[in-house]
Amino acid sequence: MTASRVGFEWAPLIGSTLGTIPFPLPADLVSPTGGMTPLATSAAGALGLMVTAVVLLRTERRGWLALIPFIVLVSLGLAIANAPFAAAGGGPIAAALVAATLARDRRDPLHAECALKLLWVIGPALALSWAGLLLLTLTTGTPVPVEQWAVLALGLDPRFLWITALPLALLAGLVLLGGAPFHFLVSDILQGVRPWLAASAVVALQVSGATWLSQRLEGVIGFPEGRELVRSLLGFGAFAALGTGAVTLLVQRRPERRVGTLASLNGGLVLVVLATGRTPAPVDLAAWGAHLALALAGAATVARFLPTFTGQAPGAPLFRRHPWTGIAGLYALASLAGVPGTPGALLWLASARSLAAGGRTALLLVLAAAWLATLTAAMRQWRQAFGVSTTATYAGMSGEQAALVAEAQSTTRVPVEARLALWISALGLVALGAARLWWR
Repeated sequence: MTASRVGFEWAPLIGSTLGTIPFPLPADLVSPTGGMTPLATSAAGALGLMVTAVVLLRTERRGWLALIPFIVLVSLGLAIANAPFAAAGGGPIAAALVAATLARDRRDPLHAECALKLLWVIGPALALSWAGLLLLTLTTGTPVPVEQWAVLALGLDPRFLWITALPLALLAGLVLLGGAPFHFLVSDILQGVRPWLAASAVVALQVSGATWLSQRLEGVIGFPEGRELVRSLLGFGAFAALGTGAVTLLVQRRPERRVGTLASLNGGLVLVVLATGRTPAPVDLAAWGAHLALALAGAATVARFLPTFTGQAPGAPLFRRHPWTGIAGLYALASLAGVPGTPGALLWLASARSLAAGGRTALLLVLAAAWLATLTAAMRQWRQAFGVSTTATYAGMSGEQAALVAEAQSTTRVPVEARLALWISALGLVALGAARLWWR
């Protein structure tokens, strides 16, 4: 008996069991058949990300001053949980909140640099997109996307107007999603922002970008000429995001930037679906956002304990002292890379199936090449994390050099908060993968 058959038979029983629980469960979280609704899926991912961020916030020992960062994390968590169902206007709010939080600490130059980059890149993109949306509204007489496609299908408006306005309207979503050539923004945030904020900021921006594109293109399938333009535009965007991201991933040396490029490639998976001429369903968008939140929470945390060199060296202190905790962190990184056997592999497979069904063979080959690049980067990171034996490492060193290296590694501390965050992320990914397989 297959897993899907078992899930089909037991789902009604689970649903009836949940109905007998003494406290009420919201109908938006549990479906009548016992499965998780899209809102429950996205909320679970956002909750896991927020918990890991709050745990990492304790490493800074802020005391009562941690109240403001906590409010920021809760706000970003709510934005991530509700993004697949909220209005597209939530993207600018999330970007403004992240930029304001980064600019708040004047003593941190890396935070200030990231805030400036956010304003310089996302600010003009939003201005151009709002101009495109305004032009579409003036052309069609309505701000509702579905109604705009219906009006344009009549062929009464000048063609050059909406052909110019539509790419501008989509620009903000492409920038927020973090695909190439804007992938540097994701890597900069993960490298320069403090651990408790980095992953939450990136996920909030990327999920907002996916929501912007999905809601802007809702109903475009009813306008064949517009659908073909979208296929061409976003197909080129997906080609650039996957191809450039794969090449960048193979030459990067810093673990934080590798994780940032992997997150950018996951954003490219949304472009792949949109390039087929259809918008992702809420359940698919919620699953993608929940996986990104959980996987990036663990991958961004473990990246700060990974070595930056490429030669032979002993493993990082995290993997020598707490190997199973290190494996939990690398599991999150592997899921972000789409390694077979992880929840992320299901997302890569679903994107490949969408391209095959849509006849986008060239883009499918680029997706396969990008996937091979992510596997190569993940395996290389695993090898560097565990390193080589200390005997082989110290063989070419003098006694004094070996003593200094051994002393530096013995004094390196792995905070318990970071170890707890890694386990929360890994267990959340396992639960997400099991839920997706059980009720698929």
